[in-house]
Amino acid sequence: MKSVNPFNGQLLYEFEELNEPQINQKIEAAHKVHLSWKNTTFSERSILMHEAANVLRNNKEDFGKIITLEMGKPITQAIAEVEKCAWVCEYYAHNAEDFLKNELIETDAIKSYVSYEPLGVVFAVMPWNYPFWQVFRFAAPGLMAGNTAILKHASNVMKCGETIQKVFELAGFPKDVFINLPIKSDKVENIIKNPLVKAVTLTGSKPAGSMVASTAAKEIKKSVLELGGNNAFIVCKDADLEKAVSTAVNARYQNTGQSCIAAKRLLLHEAIADEFLEKYINAIKEKKSGDPLDEETYIGVMAREDLAKELESQVNDSVAKGAKVLLGGKREKAYFEPTVLTNVTEDMPVFKEETFGPVIAVVTFKTLEEAITISNNSDFGLGVSIFTKDIAGFEAHISKFNEGAVFVNDMVKSDPRLPFGGVKISGFGRELSHHGIKEFVNMKTVYIN
Repeated sequence: MKSVNPFNGQLLYEFEELNEPQINQKIEAAHKVHLSWKNTTFSERSILMHEAANVLRNNKEDFGKIITLEMGKPITQAIAEVEKCAWVCEYYAHNAEDFLKNELIETDAIKSYVSYEPLGVVFAVMPWNYPFWQVFRFAAPGLMAGNTAILKHASNVMKCGETIQKVFELAGFPKDVFINLPIKSDKVENIIKNPLVKAVTLTGSKPAGSMVASTAAKEIKKSVLELGGNNAFIVCKDADLEKAVSTAVNARYQNTGQSCIAAKRLLLHEAIADEFLEKYINAIKEKKSGDPLDEETYIGVMAREDLAKELESQVNDSVAKGAKVLLGGKREKAYFEPTVLTNVTEDMPVFKEETFGPVIAVVTFKTLEEAITISNNSDFGLGVSIFTKDIAGFEAHISKFNEGAVFVNDMVKSDPRLPFGGVKISGFGRELSHHGIKEFVNMKTVYIN
């Protein structure tokens, strides 16, 4: 397996793939250490998780550079990603014990309660777009709950996976509490079937999620899926346009548009559409594209050239159906220009499909009810942003959105304090907050009489 710099095509690293006996040996090691790890105290785990946060912060520039080299994320955004991982480690180091304390319930018994106990080895299949954050938002709560973890990372960010294992080792965690597996996707099914693996979590595409979920279901194992989104960004006629424009640019183009929760459909009230788009285009033009290692770069290259070609096909097919290119639209190898499409209709690929890159589809509306209908016209249901000054009036409409999250006057984002996940084909289950740490525990009823 090879890791290639998407900016210049240079070979970065090569990794030898594990064979089946080696994989099984790793799983057995993770299971064996779980038997002792689950008996450690929250205080002991917390000390180690705080140290993991320290390792991340003390090495954020080096780790950020690995992210940038492997998948093209602009370096300032890569460093910010590492810092966010430190935050989630600290969050669960502080809160895990409280989240998982026994829940006393008054019944006819002398004493009855629910205890939260770790399941064992949790298998994670993770993507390349946030190669540190996606892993840590599962690993921090999972390890604090007393589980152990094995990781199959995306093939183009294997160095990130290797480095994350080293973070936990440098922090002093027992050997094999977290294990990175340099393997390809064809090994995933057998790992899920291994009786020592008790649960699986995946962030990725619908086909990958379908395979993982169906295999886990056949094996009667818990799974959590986060499968992408087609988020709408709705700007009402009473919105603060300056704030909406600035937020909309970040919501679409940070990480070069390669985000599940990015704003992919821009819904503008017809009364402010022209003014908004003028400001929006000017704001995009001010963002620098170029070498991801340059601290001034905001939009880098996409993670792989084949991904850029796929995005190009979605744009070209939409243009053939009548979409108008207001900005951008061109590709050079793995670089895709920041692109804005208008005259978009709901039958076009850029409206119906997830565009995983720096392209936004613009649609106008007359009423809020129409905007809600347009927003809900999607197979996805991860999140939606709405900009309006009438917050009190809008709250009555929140339940009408078929989404995992509704953000008012802000972009959809993940936060350790809030549950993260979606509905429809965006997946099921939740990560983060007290909800996320309880996904992979046994909620045991205890009744004493």
